[in-house]
Amino acid sequence: MECRGRGGLCSTIQNCLTVFQGKVTANEDFSFNYTEKCFITAEIIIQGSKNHSDPGKSASLWLYSGTKIDPSTGKGQVSDKVHLNHGKSNKKNGIKMTAYKIRFNVDPGFGIPGAFVIRNQHKHKFFLQYVTLQVNNNRKIQFNCNSWIYPTHKTSMDRLFFSNTCYLPNQTPDALVGLRKEELSSLRGNGTGERKEWDRIYDYDFYSDLGNPDKGPEHARPVLGGSDLYPYPRRGRTGRPPSNKDHLTESRPAAISLDIYVPQDERLSPKRLSEFISNAIEATAHFVLPEAKLLFQDGSGHFKSFNEIRHLFTANRSQVKEGRFVKKVKDLVPEELFKMIQHARIKNPVKFPLPQIIAENEFAWKDDEEFGRQLLAGINPTVIKVLQKFPPESENGVRSSIKQSDIQQNLDGLTLVQAMRQWRIFILDHHDYLMPFLNRINAKGVCAYASRTLLFLRNDATLKPVAIELSLPTTSSTDEEEINRVFLPATQGTEAALWLSAKAHVAVNDSGYHQLITHWLKTHAVVEPFIIATRRQLSVMHPIHRLLDPHLKDTMHVNALARSILINSGGILEKTLFTNEISMELSSALYKDWRFDEQALPADLLKRRMALKDPDMPAGVQLLFEDYPYGADGLEIWAAIQKWVTNFCSLFYTNDDSVKSDNEIQAWWSEIRNVGHGDKRNETWWYSMTTLSDLTKALTTLIWIVSAFHASVNYGQYGYAGYPPNRPTLCRKFIPEEGTLEFADFLKDPDKYYLEMLPKRFEATLSIALIEVLSTHTSDEVYLGQNLSPGWTDNEQIHQMFKQFGNELKEVEKRIVERNRDPNLKNRWGPAKIAYRLLYPDISDDGFRGGITGKGIPNSISV
Repeated sequence: MECRGRGGLCSTIQNCLTVFQGKVTANEDFSFNYTEKCFITAEIIIQGSKNHSDPGKSASLWLYSGTKIDPSTGKGQVSDKVHLNHGKSNKKNGIKMTAYKIRFNVDPGFGIPGAFVIRNQHKHKFFLQYVTLQVNNNRKIQFNCNSWIYPTHKTSMDRLFFSNTCYLPNQTPDALVGLRKEELSSLRGNGTGERKEWDRIYDYDFYSDLGNPDKGPEHARPVLGGSDLYPYPRRGRTGRPPSNKDHLTESRPAAISLDIYVPQDERLSPKRLSEFISNAIEATAHFVLPEAKLLFQDGSGHFKSFNEIRHLFTANRSQVKEGRFVKKVKDLVPEELFKMIQHARIKNPVKFPLPQIIAENEFAWKDDEEFGRQLLAGINPTVIKVLQKFPPESENGVRSSIKQSDIQQNLDGLTLVQAMRQWRIFILDHHDYLMPFLNRINAKGVCAYASRTLLFLRNDATLKPVAIELSLPTTSSTDEEEINRVFLPATQGTEAALWLSAKAHVAVNDSGYHQLITHWLKTHAVVEPFIIATRRQLSVMHPIHRLLDPHLKDTMHVNALARSILINSGGILEKTLFTNEISMELSSALYKDWRFDEQALPADLLKRRMALKDPDMPAGVQLLFEDYPYGADGLEIWAAIQKWVTNFCSLFYTNDDSVKSDNEIQAWWSEIRNVGHGDKRNETWWYSMTTLSDLTKALTTLIWIVSAFHASVNYGQYGYAGYPPNRPTLCRKFIPEEGTLEFADFLKDPDKYYLEMLPKRFEATLSIALIEVLSTHTSDEVYLGQNLSPGWTDNEQIHQMFKQFGNELKEVEKRIVERNRDPNLKNRWGPAKIAYRLLYPDISDDGFRGGITGKGIPNSISV
């Protein structure tokens, strides 16, 4: 800031301003007793749009003082209004960027700016990246905006931004208190009206938009959330009108729409969205379209050989014409986005490598050791647990039919009692939660069992499956409560073929659980209420909002797209998973058992007996055995996150009372518990949020879920599930009973029977296309611990802490590489020769890392 009077530049004001290099507090007064006019210079960076001109003079800004109150308003003093003019444009990574230099006239006593307002009177929206103010020769004030600015004729309001200085509520400068409250209030809305693209309203709703009863009764789905029968987390409200056939169900667009409402700042960037859709087009064109023509040809629905499945990934795979398909996509998206999609497809054509599971060893997926390894190092490594009672028993007291004599010979010389006492019998349990749904599932043309799989921990820490029990509900009035069949390991003949089929049915159960519970429910769904509450209750000035912001990016938009095409009635998951139309109902049933505190990695490991308490360890637990790749790498990531969060919070909260007295944090936590997860409000496990420890535990758990946990269960999908025989999503046949005609067919050609048991070609290729898209990193991915923008915060101590966090993750990378080189850690490679890298942070390499990499921990749930 400079002041000019009759004597020229007032250097005394510059001298005075040098005292403001530290933090501004609420009690500091920066008034000046001068009559000269002063000015503050600003640089505004706007991201250009291909078809729209820059806003120029149609956009105007004015500043609010953060230190000088206007007595007439009770808010910060206001500068003159300045219009943008004479912008200079250049291209950065192919994107047009326009920089404007402007000057604000302010009174000499204006003090330090704390906020600014921008008004867009242009015809079109524009993307504001950041604003930098120069208040003297040595100090800059940064505003990280990264927001769409919509025309005021649509929004009926201007847009307010605060600087990157963090304040707890009771430390807010008096000049900004009113603005802080008004901004939060404007984001909450009143729970009425249909939301429009330009709105910035965050509100809650039930999952009332999954069904489409207007399309027919077969598309009716229960509303999830708000009832004891169907509890569920809340999602962002769109306010669309109810359907004609059911007033409780929200109406849906007549055709697939990618334009579902989410608040403007939660939308995927145009670049990311274009890459995402481009990937989907390429995957669909490669895998699905060639199979679509087979839907109407008799006898062509199943794969005839394993070579046919492998052929799906060949470069010279015959393509059908894409014209109609591309035209449909063009009809779904705005013209500008479609052009970006076409450009992305040409510039970065998607390549489809062989899934890792068959890349090095084509038949490793059949190996029992590989089957066990994937429970520790695959894409669903959070279900396996130590068996505490033999035989296993259901919650209703029904015992498993697995006998001691079934497994005794496979315990490497130990007795069952010895193995149980040494915690060496493990169980993969997909029994109790499935049994109530099986009759409905199997009425839809699939053949599904509930399963229990017992495994033995060998001396080399590999898991050997020793028995599989497949169960069905009884279909007649008998004394038996369920029908059970037990299958035992075999390597030759008919028994080996039956064993392979039993493992396939287990994999079907595990695939469904992985997609609906581990992946969707425990990451995407449970996190959305945290995002909404953060935006509604924590000011952008709040340090915890600043901490969480990078970890909340894109998730609401991704979830909205999922409700449009994945988890809705007739969506991709219903078409590909064995759970078909009851998929989300099943997800609701398992939400009844969900606990936020148990999603903390140490708590999860302790619950499953995969670790023991050890206060001397960084994460407070010690793994039961070292060669558990997900657990070993995960605990190091967890400890690094925990340290970063603890250090960050300790900068702002000096004791427990400072947490209890933070009204925004208390409102945030109360809303998460009582509204966002309102169906679980009465659970006693919720943190009380009265101590600093409560806050750091909650934040560590949340950041773990959205970053490392999501990465570990998502980005390896193509490598493992991209090959249907390894992780089929449904079965079309039961395992035949001896003495039946089906068993005779099975004996005649076990491979043919197995292939006909797998998903049909179209189902399989649709599933492959989906997981290819889900497994792909976009080119602008930001990874955990990567350098954030210098404007993220003005607190240099935080920047140093974050740098230390990044360095610790780089050390974790080195230790992961070392473990992967250790030949004694067999589970880190296994028979398939797949190095465990799903929790490899991947921040050491600054080069291009988009595509299917099978590694990297993005900051947020961005796909």
